Amino acid sequence: MNKTSILLGLSALVIGGAAFIPQSVLAYRGDPTVKGPNYTQERHTAMEKAFENKDYNAWKTLMAGRGRVSQVINEQNFAQFSQAHVLMEQGKTAEANKILAQLGLGLHDGSGMNQVGYGRMNH
Repeated sequence: MNKTSILLGLSALVIGGAAFIPQSVLAYRGDPTVKGPNYTQERHTAMEKAFENKDYNAWKTLMAGRGRVSQVINEQNFAQFSQAHVLMEQGKTAEANKILAQLGLGLHDGSGMNQVGYGRMNH
C-alpha cells in the first residue's frame, strides 16, 4: 500500500509538471515584451544593435544556430526580418506577421506567429 501511494504521488507530480512545462516554455514567443530564455541585457543590446544596423553576421553569431529561424533567415532576407522585428516592437503584429509568413516563418495555416518564428527573434 505504501509503494502504491508513492507511485501514484510520483506519477501525479510528473504529469502535473509536464502540463505546465509547455506553457512556460512557449509563453514568451511572439511577444516582444516578454523576455526569452536566452535573455541578458548584454545580449538584448547586441541584438537590438544588429537589427538596427541590419547586421546579419552579428545576429547570426548571437543566435548561434538555435532554432528554425537560424535556418530560414539568411543574409539576403535579414533586412525583411529586421523590419518585422521593428514592426513587432511597434505593436504592428499584423504587418510583422505578413513579413514573417513571406519569409516562411508563419504558422502552417498562415495566421499569427510561428512559435519558432518571431519567438526566436525575441531576445
